[in-house]
Amino acid sequence: MSISPTIVWFRQDLRLDDNPALDEAVRRGGAVIPTYIWAPDAEGDWPPGAAGRWWLHQSLASLEKGLRGLGSRLVIRRGDPLDVLRDLVGQAGAEAVYWNRRYEPAADGHDERIKAGLSEGSGGTALDVRTFKSSLLFEPDEVCTKQWKPYQVYTPFRKACLALPSPPEPIEAPARLKRPRRWPESLALDDLEVEPQPDWAAGMREEWTPGGAGARERLDEFLREGVVGYATGRDRPDRIGTSRLSPHLHFGEISPRQVWHAVKHRVSSSRNRAVRQGAEVFLSQLIWREFAHHLLHHFPHTPAEPLRAKYAAFPWIDDESGLRAWQRGRTGYPIVDAGMRELWAIGWMHNRVRMIVASFLVKDLLIPWQQGVRWFWDTLVDADLANNTLGWQWTAGCGADAAPYFRVFNPVSQGQRFDPKGEYVARWVPELGKLPPKWIHRPWEAPPSVLAGAGVALGKTYPAPIIDHDEARRRALAALATLKG
Repeated sequence: MSISPTIVWFRQDLRLDDNPALDEAVRRGGAVIPTYIWAPDAEGDWPPGAAGRWWLHQSLASLEKGLRGLGSRLVIRRGDPLDVLRDLVGQAGAEAVYWNRRYEPAADGHDERIKAGLSEGSGGTALDVRTFKSSLLFEPDEVCTKQWKPYQVYTPFRKACLALPSPPEPIEAPARLKRPRRWPESLALDDLEVEPQPDWAAGMREEWTPGGAGARERLDEFLREGVVGYATGRDRPDRIGTSRLSPHLHFGEISPRQVWHAVKHRVSSSRNRAVRQGAEVFLSQLIWREFAHHLLHHFPHTPAEPLRAKYAAFPWIDDESGLRAWQRGRTGYPIVDAGMRELWAIGWMHNRVRMIVASFLVKDLLIPWQQGVRWFWDTLVDADLANNTLGWQWTAGCGADAAPYFRVFNPVSQGQRFDPKGEYVARWVPELGKLPPKWIHRPWEAPPSVLAGAGVALGKTYPAPIIDHDEARRRALAALATLKG
């Protein structure tokens, strides 16, 4: 008696190796029908942004190529996932539907509805519907305090994670996938129309290689070169000191446990103290990612509302011109403008600079952090609801383990400290590129002769600061003081 097909529903797990749902489908036997469903309406208030949609197209193309190498293909559909999966079950005669879990509020709710709906609509057939852990090292409910409550401070969360059994070793990709006798109907990838029209993605294409091969290449490069100096180099935007794995992790082109074990193996094979230090800090960053998902799962309102309820009364300012200057990289503060222009050009920004530009928006300009969340969501290729939410609430001081209310990043001193030669600014704000390092982070203080020699005319070739930072800091502290108690 032949075994009926299994539908494997791909979502944010666009890879063939270390994919538990795919692995279990192969173990079950029978044909495997890899499926992707474009369903932005199912994402609630957070359908993929423009930069994320560009990445998604490339990643799906890479996945489809990989599947063809296994003798298979990707079935692409659009519509309500429950309706699509029911239709596929009927067309293919499938008796199993597997997928890997997601943890965002909208996805989590839909998963339960889809599980129930598939069982109800199976027409008497015992449909095998199962989900698997794939995108996290530890599921949100696996880590809790002694009082069975979610953590809201990172350090004890990290210790609790490290006290748990080590994540399992990654699963190898299948060597071959059994094809069904007849493939269900499928759209072409281009039919989804997720790539930008007109095409503005040239900078992203030049910078990134979406897909599993690109993810492995990034990881290998980081293990060879980046991990050695990661403990200190990760804060330097003028250097390639970070892994840049964030978009690959978000789309599931590589799994966190693949990264975890690769870094662990790098440590075990090295006697270099700098490698060990870098690896320890990097693995802590992976656990920070876990912390972000832990918080979003337990506090699903936080993408739009502060975790600390008193911050809902913060006296924000409606400043459209300030918001527009920030978005365009025209604030007059070079490190802020460099970051925002990097974001616009390649869909990514260095993490240290993310903190600087976020602090400038919410504390210098007093513009609501939700405005920053939305802009990052649309422009980042690694736009991840959990990470984005945690980062902005941390900066605004209204979330878990947040920055102290009095922490207002000084964009000048931050630039001088983390971009001491001005190389990062010179790359992304080329009109300041001829200024000496002494003045590149504060061109408004440079002598007229220095400005003239560098071809800088404040207010013409480069804007004067849109706000005085010292005054802005005093204003922010006064506003924050209204929430004390």
